[in-house]
Amino acid sequence: MGYKVTGESLVRAQSSQPTILCVEDHKAYLRLRKAVLEREGYLVLTASTGSEALSILRREPVCLVLSDHMLRGTTGVALAARMKKMKPHIPVVLYSGQVPEAMGSVDCFISKDETVASFLSIISSLIHRYRE
Repeated sequence: MGYKVTGESLVRAQSSQPTILCVEDHKAYLRLRKAVLEREGYLVLTASTGSEALSILRREPVCLVLSDHMLRGTTGVALAARMKKMKPHIPVVLYSGQVPEAMGSVDCFISKDETVASFLSIISSLIHRYRE
């Protein structure tokens, strides 16, 4: 499966892999989450800021967003609200150590205490629902 970057857009060549946008401002956590998801066969796009995530969501065929809650300059809940205005059908999952007071436009919350198997099962289920 080949991927090539043309200008600012990632073009997927003959791929039917689900694409996940992962938003996390801690680089080490972002790399780890990306590696776990890629090992399961997902194509993972990454963003370390809310504005970067919105830009990627505008131009890429994302089928799920996985975001930390406490981001520099915003929260996962605030980011989800902006994303839902752009693409209301895409599930936004909050992956955090603490549950926010209000979920707003967030579709699902996954605690960082979940096992990897449980985390992957939830992601798979949400992607299946989106693709149907």
